[in-house]
Amino acid sequence: MDGQAQVDRLDIAQLGVELGERATLVQFSSAFCQPCRATRRTLDEVVGMVDGVVHVEIDAEAHLTLVRALDISRTPTVLVLDASGRIVRRAVGQPRTVDVVAALGRAI
Repeated sequence: MDGQAQVDRLDIAQLGVELGERATLVQFSSAFCQPCRATRRTLDEVVGMVDGVVHVEIDAEAHLTLVRALDISRTPTVLVLDASGRIVRRAVGQPRTVDVVAALGRAI
């Protein structure tokens, strides 16, 4: 360990939105990232299919302290949080809808 605190939970102060009743999909994106746009559409589709799930997109460049604390190295990166904000899954790259739904099934 390099002395940096390991973050394993996120809350409204860090995200800027209330956590989902069942889960929260946190997407780290950057301005010119084409896969980030497709990821946004995929996650919005999942939110429409699964009750109690919220999607929040965070601009990685504007939130460097959080990016470093979470060791985000590429965009898009998606974190799946349980209802209490604990990080239960992480994926890098553009996810498929079926994989997001499956990750939520294991997380909630």
